[in-house]
Amino acid sequence: MSRHQAYRNYDYENDINEYDGDGDGYSDEGEELSPEDRAQMDAGTDEIRASLGSESSKVTTQQIQEALWHYYYDVDKSIAYLISKFIAPPSKKKEPVPSPDDVVLAAQSQAGSKKPAAGTSKKKADSGTKKGDVTDRVKDLKIDDTPLPKSKNLDVLKEFEKANSKKSASFVVVGHVDAGKSTLMGRLLLDLHVVDQRTIQKYRKEAASIGKSSFALAWVLDQRSEERSRGVTIDIATNRFETDTTLFTILDAPGHRDFIPNMIAGASQADFAILVVDATTGAFEAGLKGQTREHALLLRSMGVSRIIVAVNKLDTVGWSQARFDEISQQVSGFLSATGFQLKNVSFVPLSGLHGDNIVARSRDEAADWYSGKTLVEELEGSEPMARALHKPLRLTISEAYRSTQSPLTVSGRIDSGSLQAGDALLVQPSGEKAYVKSLELDHQPVDWAVAGQNVIIHLSNIDPIHVRVGDIICDTKQPIACIDTFTVKALAFDILMPMQVDVHRGRLHAAGQITEISALLDKVKGTVAKKKPKIVKPASVARIVVKMGTKVPLEAGQRVVLRSGGDTVAAGLLE
Repeated sequence: MSRHQAYRNYDYENDINEYDGDGDGYSDEGEELSPEDRAQMDAGTDEIRASLGSESSKVTTQQIQEALWHYYYDVDKSIAYLISKFIAPPSKKKEPVPSPDDVVLAAQSQAGSKKPAAGTSKKKADSGTKKGDVTDRVKDLKIDDTPLPKSKNLDVLKEFEKANSKKSASFVVVGHVDAGKSTLMGRLLLDLHVVDQRTIQKYRKEAASIGKSSFALAWVLDQRSEERSRGVTIDIATNRFETDTTLFTILDAPGHRDFIPNMIAGASQADFAILVVDATTGAFEAGLKGQTREHALLLRSMGVSRIIVAVNKLDTVGWSQARFDEISQQVSGFLSATGFQLKNVSFVPLSGLHGDNIVARSRDEAADWYSGKTLVEELEGSEPMARALHKPLRLTISEAYRSTQSPLTVSGRIDSGSLQAGDALLVQPSGEKAYVKSLELDHQPVDWAVAGQNVIIHLSNIDPIHVRVGDIICDTKQPIACIDTFTVKALAFDILMPMQVDVHRGRLHAAGQITEISALLDKVKGTVAKKKPKIVKPASVARIVVKMGTKVPLEAGQRVVLRSGGDTVAAGLLE
């Protein structure tokens, strides 16, 4: 249970005897406030004490800070509650005790319906009636409870056309564990001056202290202490950079098979992919039997059609052209069998550790045989997927957190549609309405955003307990439906039968069960080859029915992955 959930379940009305002493401020057993929350809490406490003046002695710091926490640091609401509850409580009657929100609403009603004449407060104060003075303070209190900023009512698509900005694209970096994905991306960001040499030197020193000096470049993206100590990427790491033509978002996916769900989440947000293979003797062969092949299958299943194969660590085999050709041949074979068109596949020999053929060409004489494009040139030549600009808004939440701008901030990639500041939104599956308080794109405030962009949204008028990672933000007029049964046209990677499965769609994953196999389909024609088979063999295409344990936001045209026992068993398109 989160701190705020625990607080909401607290008996807020019967707490007066619990706070006889003046504590050190809000604390919840076993959990500390973040530095941002602590700063807001301290500033709010000082402001309330100053506003209450001599009356502030009637409330403890603990009571002030509990009110601030409950009302998301809204000082006016907190003052209204404190005055009505502790400073000028209503006379006791045998009636139901109002909730804290009822108290604030009553104070708002008084403030809005009765506007005291000028000088009223002064006359009351002059009369020396203390109770009248406090009552007047409540009447004079004005609370702006408007849940959203005024929308500019922009035609977002026209604004997007007029913007004439650089194209934006996202790519996911995948491959077997220890292929050098994070190090490769760290070198890319260093050579493009997104991170400076001083930062890398700091990371090298810190990495050397735990015996992992070669991991310094990987630490540019692997920021979590667990990732650094274990030397593996666990969750999707994101970063941004720009070239002369394109704004790129990197999605560095974990290679370890234990974290495949996170890799699926990364692939679902990508326009194209970099598949990193380790050219070291024996390592490529091991990867081909491991996650290299599974990652390629998942990429194709998630709709990714363009793939750049980064043949990494080629310096460890003396920049052998024969080794590069051997790897290119084998990878081309299984990518073609997976469904990739070879015209959309390219190969780059490189060294992530030393920076060869990433941004600049290799200066090693042994690599003179390669005259093709660098990795960055291949990225710039890759076209992002067509944007679903005219479809209803759909955004899958990748992160949800409290920020200084809002009690609830979410981030994610807009799958379709557009939005602007002031828009009303619907969060599914909770069905709760929220408003766009403000937007950020590439950490810069903006008025609008469109499909294909990774955006940060500061929300208002919604309780954080109704929002989770994997939820979908959608248009209130054309919402996504929440369903518990669906039919999917799936490619089988393993034997399928009525069985328990985990359903993955982006960041969402939920338990389900294959309840029926409706038909086996012809791979080429798509027609029914056999009705209601008992099992589906690997590499076959079938129409299957999946029953979920709970309702989830899904609709036709979305891609889902089915996993069982830690393995990917099927993937396909919702019908």
